[in-house]
Amino acid sequence: MKKTLLLITFLFAAFTLKAQDSLMIRKFFDEALVNGQCYENLRYLCKNIGSRLSGSEGAQKSVDWSKKLMEGYGFDKVYLQEVMVPHWVRGAKEQAYIIDGKTRIPVAIAALGMSVATPKGGITANVIEVKSLKELETLGESVIKGKIVFFNRAFDPRFIETGQAYGAAGDQRFAGPAAAAKYGAVGVIVRSLTQALDNYPHTGATGYDPKGNNIPAAAISTIAANKLSTMLKLRKLPLIKFYFKQNCQHLPDAKSYNVVGEITGTQNPNKFITVGGHLDSWDLAEGAHDDGTGVMQSAEVLRIFKATGYRPKNSVRAVFFMNEENGHKGGIKYAELAAANKEEHIAAIETDEGGFTPRGFSFAGVTPAFLKQVNQNWKKLFEPYEADRLVAGGGGTDIGPLKETVPSIILIGFRPDSQRYFDIHHTPNDVFENVNKRELELGAGSIAALIYLIDQHGL
Repeated sequence: MKKTLLLITFLFAAFTLKAQDSLMIRKFFDEALVNGQCYENLRYLCKNIGSRLSGSEGAQKSVDWSKKLMEGYGFDKVYLQEVMVPHWVRGAKEQAYIIDGKTRIPVAIAALGMSVATPKGGITANVIEVKSLKELETLGESVIKGKIVFFNRAFDPRFIETGQAYGAAGDQRFAGPAAAAKYGAVGVIVRSLTQALDNYPHTGATGYDPKGNNIPAAAISTIAANKLSTMLKLRKLPLIKFYFKQNCQHLPDAKSYNVVGEITGTQNPNKFITVGGHLDSWDLAEGAHDDGTGVMQSAEVLRIFKATGYRPKNSVRAVFFMNEENGHKGGIKYAELAAANKEEHIAAIETDEGGFTPRGFSFAGVTPAFLKQVNQNWKKLFEPYEADRLVAGGGGTDIGPLKETVPSIILIGFRPDSQRYFDIHHTPNDVFENVNKRELELGAGSIAALIYLIDQHGL
């Protein structure tokens, strides 16, 4: 009889706790959807400041404005973390042509981030089309030397999660130029990393071998890539050449900052839950989805807590990381300071996949048993908001370094619907008008809910 009573008491307590959690999460979503401010904050960031490439005037303006924004919300602490960042400048707009005999066909390109410039007069050379780094290796120097390598591996449309397609195609941009240089190529053009068929070239960082030969590299739009590929197949190789000119510069590293806002924990002030995105963006557009939405959602989570009167037990930080796009220096600095200050970090959530409809969260490096428990405890609480996919997966670039300094931390990625993200990712089309207010607010509510659950129940 005594055991039965204990069981009934336990079940009733568990039911009551779930009901309390459910009511609190509803309050967070109501606040986000009725009084949400992240959309108007994003409008200001995009329209009044615009692009924010590390080291630029726009990046510094965004730091100054973000600090004032969080101070205006009355967070317990708001401060800057100084960090030195790369300062790469695109320069004058790129030019490119497919040359077919005496005919010049203009095509849309964009220099890859961190690329070197072409000579002042540009580069004209024959083109070798390859689909992989392995194919490049197979062809070797005898075929590649003196030519422009055209990496033309398309997104695989069979991936339902488009981030997987991006990952599968991405090595040609990340590593292709350095690999082509080893075989004597004079330049590289890379098919834009997108499923969309349009004339927007998608920039993004590339990496060079510090001891190798650096050659200019650019992304080419998918429409232009298809045209060039077709022309190469229809005609003998020497008849088709490619010309491109770009004017990039590498300037000395610049001083910049992470922007940090904090609500101090009532019970465990030196235990932290971090939520963040990156404040920097590529220079082609406003950096709306990548990653204006992420930083505005992060600040919104703390605003929601204050507006609803929720005082977390552990300290909760919103971090606007600097330099995710072309160096990751902000994330590295945040982890270094966490270790130096002997902070205990419970979890870190990164929102850097756009401000689309929330679908759930991915947990990096966790066991199946962990995931099973998380789903048993919390999936039902997220189901009413259709954000209940709690799965294994990546955390994020900026929070990744924390794992090296705080091995016990759980890294989590916010996972919105992915179908449209890579249509605009790293393009001139990444503008405020392509963000949906309600989708953005639902994401902020979802992140607030997860942080609340971690704060109340741990991981």
